[in-house]
Amino acid sequence: MEAKRAPNDGRVAVVTGGAKGIGWATVEALVANGARPVLLDRDEAALAVASQRLTERGVDHHAATLDVTDEAAVERAFAVVVARYGRLDILVNNAGIALRRPTLELSLADWEKVIDVNLNGVFLCARAAGRTMVAAGRGAIVNVASMMGLSGGGLYPNLSYQSSKGGVVNLTRALAVEWAGQGVRVNAVAPTWVRTDLTQGLFKDPALMARVMAVTPLQRVAEPEDVAHAIVFLASSKAAMITGHTLPVDGGFLAQ
Repeated sequence: MEAKRAPNDGRVAVVTGGAKGIGWATVEALVANGARPVLLDRDEAALAVASQRLTERGVDHHAATLDVTDEAAVERAFAVVVARYGRLDILVNNAGIALRRPTLELSLADWEKVIDVNLNGVFLCARAAGRTMVAAGRGAIVNVASMMGLSGGGLYPNLSYQSSKGGVVNLTRALAVEWAGQGVRVNAVAPTWVRTDLTQGLFKDPALMARVMAVTPLQRVAEPEDVAHAIVFLASSKAAMITGHTLPVDGGFLAQ
């Protein structure tokens, strides 16, 4: 079921990786709360489908392909958003990848690919958005980290992903402190296993899923909407006194 659309409140919200999974659920939740979404995604086909769905519902939006590791392309994409709308209120850094390898089999090239998307991409997009937000004296950034950025205890080797998401957690803290005086809040969410394209291979393994349930007190995996609602809260005025925080959306995994 598609989210209901609240009256447009003027806020402009950029979501990277916005065409699918957590990104698309976040777009839906932002629209339901009155924001104008900007979808940035490297998957051109998925982006076209997402844009068409919004168009059919009469949602004012902007959609563009973007590789978040391309510095020049990131700068251009954010310049287009500001030129079109004259403002930028929310950034959700959601784009990410995972290449699950035992460490002794992890090539430098694969390590760098994950770090480039998951950490460098967050930096590049936050810096581009920050220029507008700091100048305006307002803004909210929410980074999608992972509970594995707060724990080394995964059920399978995933060093590059865990390291990149740990970097996102501390990048979030550092930016929050640096930009707090300019009215820009920076937070993160740390999801558990979420039912998306990124994890579909894992969910096909019954033995692994039994182990996932064993370490998840709430006894279920997350849906994209579970994470999206937390993101929208952190981006909203209801979280006006929250910055530098990483909110686990983990079914109790980290509480054990």
